[in-house]
Amino acid sequence: MRDLSSELMTGRMAETALEYARGTRTPVTPRPASTVILLRDSGPEVYLLRRQRSMAFAAGMTVFPGGRVDPADSAIADAWSGPPPEHFAQRLGCSAELAAAYVAAAVRETFEESGVLLAGPSTETVVADTTGADWEADRVALEAGRLRFADFLHRRNLLLRADLLGAWAHWITPEFEPKRYDTAFFVAALPAGQLTRDVTSESDQVTWIRPAAAVAAVDAGVMLMLPPTYVCCHELSQYDDVPAILAAAGDREIRTIMPTVRIDGDRAYLETL
Repeated sequence: MRDLSSELMTGRMAETALEYARGTRTPVTPRPASTVILLRDSGPEVYLLRRQRSMAFAAGMTVFPGGRVDPADSAIADAWSGPPPEHFAQRLGCSAELAAAYVAAAVRETFEESGVLLAGPSTETVVADTTGADWEADRVALEAGRLRFADFLHRRNLLLRADLLGAWAHWITPEFEPKRYDTAFFVAALPAGQLTRDVTSESDQVTWIRPAAAVAAVDAGVMLMLPPTYVCCHELSQYDDVPAILAAAGDREIRTIMPTVRIDGDRAYLETL
């Protein structure tokens, strides 16, 4: 694992960090976002997407499915199954309302970006297949913002299965970045019968890979990752199977991490851990 205690920044990131350190850039308020680490027992493996190089944030980076919280994401109280929002609020150190939005965004974004839906018709079942044309039409409508997630669940008589998610980490984008996110990371097993699909317009490549192999690829310079994704992959590489990861999520201490900047002359260093 590479040393994240102090990394020399280059290119645009270094320029932006130097501007911030010199007082010419004012920090923006981070927007709530959610990320889901999808897992399957083949090692285990995690599901990763490479973001389009045209994206304004994290272009070319390999990431887990996820995205920003939508204002309507918290309106799913009557379609909720599993631990209440207060449980996730305690785990993530936030309000119950924000915790509900984090969980809803996690499930919605996972469906939008991978076709996997962590919801079902009852408290004990999960949708078995989301590959039909009608499912794809709803996924596209959600991704485009034409369909609210709560309306999607209600129309299909589905319950969001919050019990399938385990809170794993909480990261905040450094203050110098022009786009900032306050992101909750969750782990979830790929539901039986469902398949991931390369569907989102925001990525140009997807893969299932063992966490240790992903870390090695980043260390070798053949894969690009932001620190949160890299650290999560390293942590997950310590477990032998998906049940062990899900069990660890239950009592894991979640510490909010926001990388900082250290300036040495005309060089900027990102300090993460």
